[in-house]
Amino acid sequence: MQWLWGGGIPPWQPSQEVITGLRWAQKSLWEAGPAQPGSRGTSRSKCPLPLQVGMPRTLSTSDMVPPGSLGPPHPEPTDGEQAGQPLLDGAPSSASLDTLIEQLVPKADYYPEKAYIFTFLLSSRLFIEPQELLARVCHLCIEQQQLDKPVLDKAQVRKFGPKLLQLLAEWTETFPRDFQEESTISHLKDVVGRIAPCDEAYRKRMHQLLQALHQKLAALGQGPESLLGTDKPISYRNKPPASIHRELLSICSDPYTLAQQLTHIELEQLQHIGPEEFVQAFVNKDPLASTKPCFSDKTNNLEAYVKWFNRLCYLVATEICMPSKKKQRAQVIEFFTDVARECFNIGNFNSLMAIISGMNMSPVSRLKKTWAKVKTAKFFILEHQMDPTGNFCNYRTALRGAAHRSLTAHSSREKIVIPFFSLLIKDIYFLNEGCANRLPNGHVNFEKFLELAKQVGEFITWKQVECPFEQDPSITHYLHTAPIFSEDGLYLASYESESPENQTEKERWKSLRSSILGKT
Repeated sequence: MQWLWGGGIPPWQPSQEVITGLRWAQKSLWEAGPAQPGSRGTSRSKCPLPLQVGMPRTLSTSDMVPPGSLGPPHPEPTDGEQAGQPLLDGAPSSASLDTLIEQLVPKADYYPEKAYIFTFLLSSRLFIEPQELLARVCHLCIEQQQLDKPVLDKAQVRKFGPKLLQLLAEWTETFPRDFQEESTISHLKDVVGRIAPCDEAYRKRMHQLLQALHQKLAALGQGPESLLGTDKPISYRNKPPASIHRELLSICSDPYTLAQQLTHIELEQLQHIGPEEFVQAFVNKDPLASTKPCFSDKTNNLEAYVKWFNRLCYLVATEICMPSKKKQRAQVIEFFTDVARECFNIGNFNSLMAIISGMNMSPVSRLKKTWAKVKTAKFFILEHQMDPTGNFCNYRTALRGAAHRSLTAHSSREKIVIPFFSLLIKDIYFLNEGCANRLPNGHVNFEKFLELAKQVGEFITWKQVECPFEQDPSITHYLHTAPIFSEDGLYLASYESESPENQTEKERWKSLRSSILGKT
């Protein structure tokens, strides 16, 4: 039997394995409703120790905000009507899919708003595959501009051509994965080939567009380091030497430097997440479509990013539980508290929450003697900032402040905004679940997708910020590849460091020693 490392971290949803430890943040994500103000709870019934002793807080269910809603539905249009006033220039709040597709097609004297293009291309994949959408757009272009005629109206085409190329450029730049199939590229070449005789510059522009597309797809195909299988379980027959816990501090003993390297990893991971993954993560079958979904699973990068969050939680807990002496464990806790504080100052809320969640895992929070030696004032301030009470109202306030700083930034460091990703996913999930994709008359609920595009678009702006910090390969490699304990490994290390206090813990300790160490 072996001392177990790694494994046990679900690749998609926020880690639920040690629910009593991660309940502080993770469980409340799905119990709280959409973003809205909430009142503060005061219950401490499930705290492992009174707060004044210096222990991390573990919330009870009475602290959680009950499920919310997105409010009453908007009045629904009757058949043949379009609801309300246009939300964008010429874009209705609801319309048939055919009408919305026509709205996307440029003409000699018309080009859709940029916001409409992004919104429709993002949401349309719920109803029609991108390849089919492109085919229909190209067909409408050919039909409306009479591009299938032997003789073209060159004056008309020269007005239309630049608008068509602009639409294709925006589409390929924002949603490059829509063009991975060769059949999709064929549609591009065909429609541009029809207008090229009117101006050879169109063919040259198309060549440049395809070159940029291929480069973007090649870069996206490399994937972040966390997709390279670095989380495979690693086993040791005996408890690893105590020096392992000092390895991170020996590589990087400066909290600000480690926070910078965490931010570097976060931004690198975010670069690979396409906006379409937010829609595809919650895809449901369109009731007016066939029995099959519009597409297969295409959320690998989003899943990899959530997996990175879970890994960082477990890495923090592992680094704390490994030292044999409580003084050393306390030093590690204080070090990670300082790292979390620097992450907050940078605007890296995802790493901040991962660190706090790792420190709130049960194998860590039960270490009473260790926490008694920790100066917890800074930790509790950070914990308060990321408190899930009130549907994370403190965090949302801090996020708005970081977003405002980014808009008025005078340096690249001030532009950084890395949101707590699982909460962003939760907000999008409730938006998706709270409003129907289609209205009873079959119209697409475009108003819903404008709100979806607003949330996703803001995230896309944040993820495009270039990291201002120079990468330290030795630190980032350690963060990606350092062995981490499984849940059972964490509990065993915790019990070995500080003995069980009640019968339940004693029985679990005995079971873990038997199954992992082969001892009785």
